[in-house]
Amino acid sequence: MVERIVLEWRLDPESEHRLPGLTADTQVVLVCNEGYASSFAAADAQRVGLPRATDLIGGFRGWKTAGLPVVPGGSPAVP
Repeated sequence: MVERIVLEWRLDPESEHRLPGLTADTQVVLVCNEGYASSFAAADAQRVGLPRATDLIGGFRGWKTAGLPVVPGGSPAVP
């Protein structure tokens, strides 16, 4: 998980703060609770150099409502 406030730095393939292994060819799927914020985040990720960035339509709630697998808990944000 990457916090929204640092998303552009962590997803910019040219940034020294990018996620390890991230390149302009990496496919990234952004997810938020309902799918609205992730749509804007995906557009921002495309703008900074990830043309294959997209978002999960309906977000986490849509995923869960569709009966797709959900694991309790979570992971800490990537610093």
